[in-house]
Amino acid sequence: MIAQNLYDKLEIDFIARRGLSDEWTEVGTSEYLSPNFKKRSMGIVYDFSTEIKKVYTAVFPEDTVIKKILAKKETDILLFVHHPMTWDIKDCPKCFTPISEKTLKIFKERRISMYNLHVPLDNFGKYSTTNTLAKELGIKVETQFAPYFGGVCGVIGTIDIDEIKKIKTIFEKSMGHKIKLYKYGDDHIKDKKVALVAGGGNDIEIVKLIPKSCNLFITGITAKNAHSKKAHDYLEERKINLLGGTHYSTEKFACIAMVEYFKKQGLPSEFIAGVPGMEDI
Repeated sequence: MIAQNLYDKLEIDFIARRGLSDEWTEVGTSEYLSPNFKKRSMGIVYDFSTEIKKVYTAVFPEDTVIKKILAKKETDILLFVHHPMTWDIKDCPKCFTPISEKTLKIFKERRISMYNLHVPLDNFGKYSTTNTLAKELGIKVETQFAPYFGGVCGVIGTIDIDEIKKIKTIFEKSMGHKIKLYKYGDDHIKDKKVALVAGGGNDIEIVKLIPKSCNLFITGITAKNAHSKKAHDYLEERKINLLGGTHYSTEKFACIAMVEYFKKQGLPSEFIAGVPGMEDI
């Protein structure tokens, strides 16, 4: 497939006419960055191929993911990522690390391009990070909440169980690893309603928008630190239970779903698993 045709299709389906914005100044002004990404921090990041034969999807362009792709010795491929940089909460306040210049040189040699949808994939829609998480957990979406860079990143939904410990078990199974429960409220889910924001939802500007009808909030990053203290205090004061499943694991379902999107475009596609940062919770 002609690379530009694919980029145009992604633009129409996820970015155009939605008034979304993003900012990834940490990536810098590398000579490898596309003019498109320097201008608006979304879309094609590294444009090294004119033809796309296969697409790999990933949450972050982390070393684990890159090594798996490079080991395949393929050319003319697209790495589709939710984030253009690798996340590690241990490195905060920096938090995100760009792909090394050494790796970018290999990408250029092998004609491996990289395309990023951060805010557009967090925005409410079929392939969004929070919608796909809700679907994985068996939560029926009722409405949206939490404005985010011109879009909406959160959902309110219902689940056919009423005990916190039962949804904790379901959540843990879906994440594939231990999760964290901050038990600030009742043992039962009020009216079976749940608020969700995949990824980094434990922010005071988001949690204060959780409706009074909810006493359970599910997100990715829940570690107690200087950034999240106000959010934790707010949730505890209002007796809202908090479940954390890591940045990576709560957002991976969107990237898994994108495999089907690319297959519909006639392209072979595969999700490349990364490693959850357990320090997130």
